[in-house]
Amino acid sequence: MTLPVVGAALRNAELETYRDWLFEKDRDVELQSFHTAEVLDSDWSALAEEARRLLDGHNGRVGIHGPFWGFTIGTMDPGFQQLVARRMDQGLDVCAAVGATQMVIHSPYTTWDFNNLDNQPGARDRMMDNARATIGAAVKRAEDIGVTLVMENIEDIDPMDRRRLVEHFDSPALKISIDTGHAHYAHQTNGAPPVDYYVTSAADLLHHVHLQDNEGYADRHWALGEGTIRWDAVFRALNGIEATPHLVLELRDKSGIPASMRYLEERGLAQ
Repeated sequence: MTLPVVGAALRNAELETYRDWLFEKDRDVELQSFHTAEVLDSDWSALAEEARRLLDGHNGRVGIHGPFWGFTIGTMDPGFQQLVARRMDQGLDVCAAVGATQMVIHSPYTTWDFNNLDNQPGARDRMMDNARATIGAAVKRAEDIGVTLVMENIEDIDPMDRRRLVEHFDSPALKISIDTGHAHYAHQTNGAPPVDYYVTSAADLLHHVHLQDNEGYADRHWALGEGTIRWDAVFRALNGIEATPHLVLELRDKSGIPASMRYLEERGLAQ
C-alpha cells in the first residue's frame, strides 16, 4: 500500500523555509496569507505574485484558506449575506491569481445548533436556505473556474449535518473538509464522535483535512503526537475511503512539521 503524502498549510513567509520539503514529493500546500479582511480589501497582487514565484515548478495541489473571521455562512440577515458573498468572491479572486484549485470555508453549525435545530420547526431547512443565499453564487463561480470549496468543521458535533448541507447544494464544487483538532475538541468536550467517525461519515465527499493535535480542551494546533488524537484510527479511516483529500499539517508552530512527519513515518501512516 502506498502511504499518503502529507503537505502543509503555510503563509508566504513560511513557504521559503519549507520549500525544499514541499517540492521533494510535490506535497499539497494550503496558502494562508489571504483570509483576513485587511488583506482582501487591500492590493494583494504582490502577495499573490510572491506565492506563485515561491511555488514555481511545484506540481502538488494548491489551495487557500478562504475568509472566515467575524461571520457565518448560515447568517439569516440579507445584508450580512451580501457581505459574506463578497468575501467569498474575493477569496475566489485569490484562487484565480495564485492557481489554487481549492478554498477552505467554515461550517455554520454551532454547539447551540446541535441542541436546538430540532427544537424549532423548519430550522434545519432555514439553515440550508440561508447558506444557499450566502454562498450559492460562490459555489456557481467555483464550478466555472475549476475551484472546489471545502467546508471545514468548526463547532460541528454531528458530522452528518455538514454532509447534508454539502449534499443539498449538489455541486462538484462543494465538498467536505475535516479539521482533526476541531473534531477531537468536539468529541472530548461536547460528546461528538471521535475523529475517525468524521472521516467515515464524509467518505467520498472528503476533499481536504487539516492535521493538528490537541488534548480535547482547546484548539491547540499542536504537532502530531503531542495531544491525544488516535492517529492510527484516523489514518485507517482515511485508507478506508476512496477519496484522496489534501492532507495538510496546520500547526500553530511550524517548527513542529519535522516532528509531525517523523511521528507519521515511524508508525507507517504517511510520508
